[in-house]
Amino acid sequence: MPILYSFRRCPYAIRARLSIAASGEKVELREIVLRDKAPEFLETSPSATVPCLKVDETVIDESLDIMLWALQRADPENWLRPEKGDLDEILALIADCDGPFKRHLDRYKYDTRYPDADRETERAGAADYLWRLDSRLTGTPRLFGGKASLADYAILPFVRQFANSDRSWFDSQDWTSLKVWLKAFETSPRFQSVMPKWSPWRAGDTPVFFPAEANSAP
Repeated sequence: MPILYSFRRCPYAIRARLSIAASGEKVELREIVLRDKAPEFLETSPSATVPCLKVDETVIDESLDIMLWALQRADPENWLRPEKGDLDEILALIADCDGPFKRHLDRYKYDTRYPDADRETERAGAADYLWRLDSRLTGTPRLFGGKASLADYAILPFVRQFANSDRSWFDSQDWTSLKVWLKAFETSPRFQSVMPKWSPWRAGDTPVFFPAEANSAP
C-alpha cells in the first residue's frame, strides 16, 4: 500500500488528503511531527517536507503531483474535467496560488521571520489574488462552474490559512462570494473527514490507513 507522510494542519498535506479521499485510493498515513521528524521520513523525502507519498520505489514529493497521481488513477467526481474551462486553466490558477499568493501569505502570517516584510503590504498583495477568486465565484458556487474541481480543493486550504491569520479582518472584507465558498468548505463533511487528529507516527506503530474507512476494510 502507498505510504503518505502527512501533517494534519499543513495546507499542502490537506489538499493531498482531499484528493486521495476523493479518488478512493487507500494509503498508509504516517503523521509527522515537524519539529521532530522521523528518520524514516527524512530518508524518504528529498525535501524533508510534507506531504510525501511513497508508491513502491517511487517518491512523490510535491502536493499537487500527489493530487494528480490520485486523480489520474480514479476521478469519480471529475475534478480534472471541470464544467467550464479546462485543466490548463485550472493549473494556471493553482500556480498563481502556489507562487505569488503563497509568498505573500507566508510573509503576512510569519512577518517576523522576514526582516524586509511589511505585514499590511503582504496582506494587500495576497488580497489581490482573493479578489480575483471572488470575481470568479460571483454567480457560480465553484471556481470552474457548479461543481468543484481540482482548483477548488487545491486552493481552499491556503485561503483558509490566510483567513485564520486574522479572521476578524478577513470577515470584515466585502468578498461575499469568497466567504460563502470558504464557509461551505470548512463546514463540509469532506473537509472534516480529512482532519481527524492522528498520533505522531513512529516505526513499529500499528498502521493507520486513510481514508478512515480503510481501517475497517477486510
